[in-house]
Amino acid sequence: MIHEFRRIMIVKLKKPSSNAMNADIQWFCQTLGLFGMRDKNSSCFRIFIELLKAAKGNYPLASDDLAYKLDLSRGTVIHHLQRLIESGLVSIEDGKYILRVSNLEDLVSEIKKDTERVFGDLREMAKEIDFDLGLARRKEKNKEIVD
Repeated sequence: MIHEFRRIMIVKLKKPSSNAMNADIQWFCQTLGLFGMRDKNSSCFRIFIELLKAAKGNYPLASDDLAYKLDLSRGTVIHHLQRLIESGLVSIEDGKYILRVSNLEDLVSEIKKDTERVFGDLREMAKEIDFDLGLARRKEKNKEIVD
């Protein structure tokens, strides 16, 4: 059985008060938990910006190209790309990396769908566990929990 691994982190942060593009994108990324205190050089943010630029032109980027363009080691680029893939923001096409969808609004919609699927699975498992523990009864006909 193959499990799709997706790590989604949402951090509630106050939205920036200015209309500065850089601050808005940083807030967007921080709210999605893409980088934190350990990313001293803003490497993940810089990679994300390059992927945004590539999305505008609708072309994928190789990790070597990102490393060269951003003056980062390939290992650092791969590390951050893996985190972006795990979060559901980036996909791989022919060995190159691209945003999962062509714009950020659609990206948020896709992440929302991902989380709704996860919460649906959690709810179903909670029903089963509640029933097994005797915390709820299930109607035999359609397996619904009865209060």
